Amino acid sequence: MLKSILTVYKNNKEKKNMFEKLEELLQKYNELTKKIADPDIIADQNTWCKFMKEQSAIKDVVDKYLEYKKIKQDMDEAKELMEDPDMKEIAEEEYYSNKEKLPALEEELKILLLPKDVNDDNNVIIEIRGGAGGEEAALFAYNLYRMYTMYAELKKWQIEIIDINETEIGGIKEVSFMIKGKGAYSRLKFESGVHRVQRVPETEASGRIHTSTVTVAVLPEVEDVEVEINQNDLRIDTYRASGAGGQHVNKTSSAIRITHIPTGIVVSCQNERSQLQNKETAMKMLRSKLYEIEQEKQDSELANTRKLQVGSGDRSEKIRTYNYPQSRVTDHRINFTIYQLESFLNGNMDEMIDALITADRAERLKEGNI
Repeated sequence: MLKSILTVYKNNKEKKNMFEKLEELLQKYNELTKKIADPDIIADQNTWCKFMKEQSAIKDVVDKYLEYKKIKQDMDEAKELMEDPDMKEIAEEEYYSNKEKLPALEEELKILLLPKDVNDDNNVIIEIRGGAGGEEAALFAYNLYRMYTMYAELKKWQIEIIDINETEIGGIKEVSFMIKGKGAYSRLKFESGVHRVQRVPETEASGRIHTSTVTVAVLPEVEDVEVEINQNDLRIDTYRASGAGGQHVNKTSSAIRITHIPTGIVVSCQNERSQLQNKETAMKMLRSKLYEIEQEKQDSELANTRKLQVGSGDRSEKIRTYNYPQSRVTDHRINFTIYQLESFLNGNMDEMIDALITADRAERLKEGNI
């Protein structure tokens, strides 16, 4: 009995805290609305853009909260009309119809209040490298590269190859590319880790199934202001672009390799038309890698006390298996399986990505991380 009373008390307290936060956000939204309409602020484009971005970041939760408040208001009005014998039946129907909507709306509000990853709306840089399995791993690296680019095309996002190292028979030793589109990082950030493939290689005469691995790293593109780089810490080399395929690269001496001496990070770009463009793109990659290191340092304490259900994102962690004989894709972090391997590899990844996002939200809700 005491336990149930404490549970009700806890739930009521959490709900009160939630609505206090929602009221604060509504007030902030209204203040921002006034500011972005102020002629003096409009004249200062940097400040105006800053306020517009802040308002946009909370718009979804404020809109949902206003919808919730409207339903509560309709319920109050219907409750008053119940006192009128002529309106009682209609008023009761409206009251209870709206009451049924409240639990779902409250859950949506909880999700919208979860702390948002500041990089969720950013473009994304993906690196794919063949791991254990030699040429078979390189061939599967190409399969994954094709899968992500097809997914991006389905989302109407732009794709830019940064660097690619192909093999003679159509595989990829490693490839770096950028996907540009709002929310690209939010949809693809859980792809970091080791992807395992189980299939019979074309060169395998006995029909024996081989297991190979490919490593995927997903980085948000970050702006100059977020990471400071000392130019004295950089060694910049130029070289002639090359690749087995040839069609992806510009075969001139414009390719750039940048080494960040303090960390030993090496990035390269050979796909742009000029040395300057290759340098700019390589610097974007370097900033993203340094940003990732800094984020890992900041998150290390949290990671020691808790492990997200969807995994740490560590590149050494085996996250998914692609089994060709069974036509299945299994994500080991959430124990979720899809039996449509060919469709998945053709870019139809939303079911898996949605499941990962849902699992992450559920874990954070369970922890009360609002």
